[in-house]
Amino acid sequence: MGSRDRARKARCNRCGVTLIVPPNTRNIRCALGHNVTYVGRDPVRHAFGFMKSIVANFSSPLHGQGSNVGIQPYGSNIRNQSYADPIVYIPMSYPRVFGKKRALLIGISYKSRRYELKGTVNDVQCMAYLLSEKFGFPKECMLVLTEKDQQDPNRIPTKENIRAAMRWLVSGCSSGDSLVFHFSGHGTQKLDMSNDELDGYDEALCPLDFEYNGMILDDEVNATIVRPLPSGVKLNALVDACHSGTVLDLPYLCRISRSGHWQWERSAAKEYKGKFGGLAILISGCDDNQTSTDTSAFAGNTSTGAMTYSFIQAVESEPGITYGRLLTAMRTTIRENGSGSCLSGPIASLIRRAVSFQPTQEPQLSSSEMFDIYHRPFLL
Repeated sequence: MGSRDRARKARCNRCGVTLIVPPNTRNIRCALGHNVTYVGRDPVRHAFGFMKSIVANFSSPLHGQGSNVGIQPYGSNIRNQSYADPIVYIPMSYPRVFGKKRALLIGISYKSRRYELKGTVNDVQCMAYLLSEKFGFPKECMLVLTEKDQQDPNRIPTKENIRAAMRWLVSGCSSGDSLVFHFSGHGTQKLDMSNDELDGYDEALCPLDFEYNGMILDDEVNATIVRPLPSGVKLNALVDACHSGTVLDLPYLCRISRSGHWQWERSAAKEYKGKFGGLAILISGCDDNQTSTDTSAFAGNTSTGAMTYSFIQAVESEPGITYGRLLTAMRTTIRENGSGSCLSGPIASLIRRAVSFQPTQEPQLSSSEMFDIYHRPFLL
């Protein structure tokens, strides 16, 4: 078909979600907010946009210096050549102040849907407080994506916004920087189409609009926030989601028995995907074949993610805690308190029957390099 007949993209003028526009369409309804957006071609606006893009292309090199990972500055287009969306945009409204510490916190509740989660926004709020008060992360260097009371459409956790936010996290980082990536939401597995997983499945994060625009695979997460890390940069990722054990596709997974015996083993990826030199460490809510829970079993009437709650409790309870002690304490908390899912109805019943043979949710530790987990302190 000719280029005129190909589908194109537009943004919902209410919530900012990316919409796939069929050929010859003048109006389209957003599946999330049910708002109708006019998408017909306006010759004047189209000409203005064309001129604006020319000016941007001439001016952007003047502002792109100093980035260590080839990322353009805020408001510019960033090329991601490995995935379907060729352009990733970092909005002007994202934080501009870069210190040595920065964090991206994502909490998705999927409000008013059958798979709604109750504790994800609480998780993000608690994590932001912990990072600020205990680890000295400046509030202006934290980017939070949630649906709750969100005035900025660029901070709604859609697929496009999460991609842009992950680019923001690593943009311009340099030796000595400490980065934190926290995700609380749904995770899943998909058949591996690139043949790089030993178990035949990719792990994936579910954005708010995943039913319409797809999921974010572990391949893309690795390519976006792991591989670009320069030498001397440390990334700690905390992913409270189902099937998240190797969602960063890091090469080493730490196996720990209840007696405390531990050893590193190669992860499920067939080959090491590489990095520039930084250190990436993932603490995930469960193994790849397990599910994480959203529950009120830990904090009374307040719902939280089991992994996020147990992580914060362990860090607060033991100053100078090591990675080994942290993981052991998290697992103990989850085992002793139990964790009942907040999902209900026939779908939840089916899920419970399907996973009833699986072991209790156990947080996992993976890394881009091996280390002594009982000697390395957990520092951010």
